Amino acid sequence: MKNLPMDLLRAFVSVSQLRSFTKAGELLGRSQPAVTLKIKRLEELVDQKLFLRGGKSLELSDSGVALYNYAKQILTLNDLAISQISKSTVHGKIRLGIPSEFATVLLPKIISRFAKAYPNVALEVNCELSKYLLTRAGRESHDLILVLADQDADLDGDLVKTDELVWVSSKKFNHDKEDAVPLIVASEGCIYRHTAMTGLSNASLSWKIVYTNPDLTGIQYAIQEGLGVTVLSRSIVPENLHILSASAGLPSLDRVSINIICNEQRRSDEAIELLKEFLTASLT
Repeated sequence: MKNLPMDLLRAFVSVSQLRSFTKAGELLGRSQPAVTLKIKRLEELVDQKLFLRGGKSLELSDSGVALYNYAKQILTLNDLAISQISKSTVHGKIRLGIPSEFATVLLPKIISRFAKAYPNVALEVNCELSKYLLTRAGRESHDLILVLADQDADLDGDLVKTDELVWVSSKKFNHDKEDAVPLIVASEGCIYRHTAMTGLSNASLSWKIVYTNPDLTGIQYAIQEGLGVTVLSRSIVPENLHILSASAGLPSLDRVSINIICNEQRRSDEAIELLKEFLTASLT
């Protein structure tokens, strides 16, 4: 039986999600040639090509898609096992800021698992728009912040991954293309709101805001009622909502980056570093 080394799987998952050897290297703290070598070693182990390289695009092969799902599960179990074993030695308090749009995904799943793995670490979680978290006041009032930003934004933090932005509606939503696109969005300053309005305007499509709510739960209920459409990161789209295809006639969207920024005064704190690694592993 062959064994799949964790470092090779982590490099593979990073390249798969970032669609770039260079960006994966930046995330992992490795050079682009080093990441390329890891992927080559993994392909030799499984005796399959994992990526299809055509021009500037980098896509998973059929074998790559199959391995990707297993790789994510293996890495998650590995990281959880390590955290469970070491949990008794870690103490502290962490003020964590996360995007409001991520609250329904992170709080019940990822953050609750961290709290169980490290019961002696007190978590104070605050949900705000990324725009606020990135202000001076937002940075100073948190030890660690997770933020959404444009893919090319230059932030002084660590890139967790990039995610595809998609148009979302309910399956019963029906829109006459002659009418203005009804938008369901969060408050002013939300990156999804800005992306939706800018994308429609650039495509010369008329739009109107029909419902505003500060959190994803409220937006989700409005969409379920068929009131309109919104923009979300693909990874946080609830299962009961529908991702619209190109046939819906809405403009294509850029990707969004998910970043972690640590308060400089707490950068060497063990509990902070563990939460940072835990969030990165869980989100990727």
